[in-house]
Amino acid sequence: FIDTLMVGRLGNEALAGIALGGTVSGFVLLVFSGVLLAVAPSVSQAYGGKRPLEAAQAARQGLWLALALPWPALALFSYSEGLLLWLGQEPQTAELAGRYLRALRWGLLPAFGWVALRGLLEGLAVTRPILILSLLGVLLNIVFNNALMFGRWGLPALGIVGTGYATSLVHTLVFLAGALYVLRALPDYRLFGPGLAPWPQAKTLLELLRVGVPIALTLGFEVSMFAATALLMGLLGAVPLAAHQIALQSASITFMVPLGLAIATSVRVGQAAGRGDRAGARRAGLSGVLASLVAMSLSALLFWLRPELVIGLYLEPGDPANRAVVQLASAFLALAAAFQLFDGLQVSSAGALRGLKDTRVPMLITLVSYWGVGLSSGALLCFGLGWGGRGLWCGLVLGLFTASLLLFGRFWRQTRARDSSWCR
Repeated sequence: FIDTLMVGRLGNEALAGIALGGTVSGFVLLVFSGVLLAVAPSVSQAYGGKRPLEAAQAARQGLWLALALPWPALALFSYSEGLLLWLGQEPQTAELAGRYLRALRWGLLPAFGWVALRGLLEGLAVTRPILILSLLGVLLNIVFNNALMFGRWGLPALGIVGTGYATSLVHTLVFLAGALYVLRALPDYRLFGPGLAPWPQAKTLLELLRVGVPIALTLGFEVSMFAATALLMGLLGAVPLAAHQIALQSASITFMVPLGLAIATSVRVGQAAGRGDRAGARRAGLSGVLASLVAMSLSALLFWLRPELVIGLYLEPGDPANRAVVQLASAFLALAAAFQLFDGLQVSSAGALRGLKDTRVPMLITLVSYWGVGLSSGALLCFGLGWGGRGLWCGLVLGLFTASLLLFGRFWRQTRARDSSWCR
């Protein structure tokens, strides 16, 4: 969000470039780091079952995974410009996105390491340091972006590339601060000391992969729907792509609220599952769903009633040069308002299922919902029926609607089961 917000001041071409680069980076980071999201439910169930050594072992093995996962992503970031050109993107937009991604690749390793450390903290319900470090990261990102994008304090003005270097630097600092906190505040877990197996352990790694790979694919199916939509939007030109980025980035900001609630829901459900408390797991899941629905109702009203306030964060609405982008972004925000509730319901339901370590069936649900329903219907409406960018956004609404109902139904059935299959 900070990158997009500040790059918008560089003009529509830069905004289109960050839209494309941000779409690629968001997809890659979520999918590859999604495997590491298995650390949190593993830690929470072990903590709920009063097995602290098992919780620490899951976190340490998560760090080993964090060392291995970034390398395919690094290769993709390095050669992204050619891939984007092959996919039919405009040469100038692809060139800007490629330069941004090449700068961003230097922060991949610490970013993945922080995901593993965060999994330990989330599983233990120690969330305050995560909040503090996240806020610190936002503030540092603003300062570093300002310095490297516009050439402040004697530094070169790197434009869109400066945002990539700034983000990489922030990832590094946040990881180091997180590691220092774990070392000093959680000495009983001995994450970086003796008492745990020092090298990769096949059993724990396989369990993390069993839970984490479906999580990564689930995130991949969802994010790829949005990424493919951005690529298809890019075929319509820079103006639709810039408008799409404004609406999608705004929806991504509001999505952070139910995403945070989903993480908390996953931890509470996981701890109840570790205690063998079926009723507690069900209450925790339903509470998280309700909280997400309330939060997303508020953001839906904002998008629907006052889109100009949202657009004004990125562009000057009164500038005649931005008129086409503003008009199209307003239409996209109206559709974004329609899927806010569905987005909150699907992410909170998925979080509750993750606390049960139930990840394989949700993976299949998201595949059918996002690709079988969302992307295919959006492409049909856009190119087959001539609805343009609005058709692609209607497809997003349909995909999220389908996923939300199926995932919530899955959690409802799992916590009503009469046998031991409710918790894996």
